[in-house]
Amino acid sequence: MKKQLLFALLFLSTGVVQAQKVNHIYPIASDGGWDYIAVNQDKIYVSHGTQVNILNKATGDSVGIIPNTTGVHGIAFDNTTGKGYTSNGRLNNVTVFDLATNAILGQIATGTNPDAIMYEPFTKTIITCNGRSNDLSVINVTTQQVIATIPVGGKPETAVSDNAGTLFVNIEDKSEIAVINLTTNTVINRWSLKPGEGPSGLAIDVATKRLFSTCDQLLVVVDAATGKIVAKLPIGNGTDGVAFDNATKMIYASNGEGNITAVKESDPNSFSITATIPTRKGARTITIDESTHSLYLPTAEFEANTPKGQRPKMIPGTFQVLVVN
Repeated sequence: MKKQLLFALLFLSTGVVQAQKVNHIYPIASDGGWDYIAVNQDKIYVSHGTQVNILNKATGDSVGIIPNTTGVHGIAFDNTTGKGYTSNGRLNNVTVFDLATNAILGQIATGTNPDAIMYEPFTKTIITCNGRSNDLSVINVTTQQVIATIPVGGKPETAVSDNAGTLFVNIEDKSEIAVINLTTNTVINRWSLKPGEGPSGLAIDVATKRLFSTCDQLLVVVDAATGKIVAKLPIGNGTDGVAFDNATKMIYASNGEGNITAVKESDPNSFSITATIPTRKGARTITIDESTHSLYLPTAEFEANTPKGQRPKMIPGTFQVLVVN
């Protein structure tokens, strides 16, 4: 009986492991760095050095590019107007493009080094996190102009909205979350993430009012109503992103060391690590397609035997997108 039970447990365990793995690799045979990745409708948008590569999400086939986005970090979408937006870190601006044709519609000056970018549904604006000017730029999608600049008192890494007038921003160099009233465009609270350090990725469960901030080898869960830390869970090294699946209540932290830490939200106060999913080295940012529950992570292959203290060099022509179903 014990042997049969052990066999059954091993079988079930193997089944779980096999279900959580990289299912597809979409190659993008070009050079250059990367940062955020995003999904909109049937397309994947991948930041890639001086351009954004656009792929068919089902096949990985190239369906276009958004050029002249030097130092691009992120991509945001306003499907009501049919426009997309890229944050161009080295150009200190945002590129506006047509989602149907990929045609460039213009550029909008922002703060210095716009990093993360998002569409905010309560105000119906585009918001950039400007890493060097320590502020946010709020863009009106009708006039395509910056209508507000919000100082945040530190380096804003990424932001999420509760869809009801409050914005939450990871402040990387302060290890805190800045809380912003979008009616007054002012910071109304600052919540410490200690012992979390260097917060990068940020996601939100609007229904349970929980924020998920990926810090240095630590996922910090915060009550979005009070700022109280609800849970702290260990994650891998080199994380730069997190994704949340509203339907399954799963949180996925992408770790640059080559894996994803999967965390289950059982209820607003109960969180547990369910799996460590192997990916590839360098896959540090992540996005989720909630219609299919697929995860997408950009990375590349790297030269071996990198001297200690140096960043591994990318092998030219090996840029790729990993798909985890």
